[in-house]
Amino acid sequence: MDHIRATSTTGEILQEIGRRVRAFRLQQNKTHADLATEAGIGRATLVRAEAGQNSSLETLVKILRVLGRLDALNDFLQPPLISPLQLAASHGRTRRRARKSTKGLDAKRSTRRSVGRDDLEVPHR
Repeated sequence: MDHIRATSTTGEILQEIGRRVRAFRLQQNKTHADLATEAGIGRATLVRAEAGQNSSLETLVKILRVLGRLDALNDFLQPPLISPLQLAASHGRTRRRARKSTKGLDAKRSTRRSVGRDDLEVPHR
């Protein structure tokens, strides 16, 4: 099996996930029909997921639940860590929205200069 890398395309990642689901299904000696029935999805949906075709996150969760691999989701997307400095700055509150960065604005403001009357070109008559 291949590793999923940052340079992998979305299609390659979906195909690898499908290969892994298929490997777990075969390891547990389940047919497409068996796993699909237990997961409450259609057989064709399972076949598409194993082929790496676009399937929903809900479908993946149902499949992983039947295969006893929901633990893979914990490894897949762990809760973000908060640094002590961020925690102190937030006074223990959790963020509810993101803000636009002001770093780029400060740089743009400093490079911008105002245009005065002396800077305008006036055609000579």
